[in-house]
Amino acid sequence: MILETLKENLKKNGHKLNGFSFDEIGDDHLFTGLETPMRSDAFKLSDSEKKEKIALLFEEIMNVMGLDLTDDSLKGTPKRVAKMYIDEIFSGLNPANKPKVALFDNKYQYNQMLVEKNISFYSNCEHHFVPIIGKAHIAYISSGKVIGLSKLNRIVQYYAKRPQVQERLTNQIANDLKQILETDDIAVIIDAKHLCVSSRGIKDDTSATVTSFYGGAFNSPQKIAELQSYINN
Repeated sequence: MILETLKENLKKNGHKLNGFSFDEIGDDHLFTGLETPMRSDAFKLSDSEKKEKIALLFEEIMNVMGLDLTDDSLKGTPKRVAKMYIDEIFSGLNPANKPKVALFDNKYQYNQMLVEKNISFYSNCEHHFVPIIGKAHIAYISSGKVIGLSKLNRIVQYYAKRPQVQERLTNQIANDLKQILETDDIAVIIDAKHLCVSSRGIKDDTSATVTSFYGGAFNSPQKIAELQSYINN
């Protein structure tokens, strides 16, 4: 919301940001910080209350577009969309849904990098609310504790299930893992396809976006090359 307000003010008033006008900024991946922009009263309403309001609002959108909501195929759509938004594709907005993570002692004394690659995820671009489809690759070197492999997948899914910008998603996953594992030796690489690029605007169906985070021991050419060899193997 902060970003959209900023853009709207730029558009209305002809102001510039860092020397660029609204038209020049366009759909570039601007974002306001590491945290997902949320209002202080974001959880004042219960999930059921949010679903009721979203269903009413989405019904209005469908009416404006001229769709016949008495049709058997469409009449349940507003409630389906509301349920999907709150319980599924945007469930990562609610901290209550953050996965519970247990750590284990590194009894095997495995001190090399551990790589979990090709973690599939679906997110949504916060600029147009259309899907981002991709894979995440995560690596870490234990500081004495290890995490269950499935928890790495769950952490990716948690941060993906919200309106996102890929750069922020990459850093949110990395920073959470740094805190959980108590180490800077974290690497996160995301390779994703943005439907806001392929299905609208430039309509380029072949391009992909790659973002990365290299922390601690991974911030060296040797470790990056080793990690890339595991991912590409």
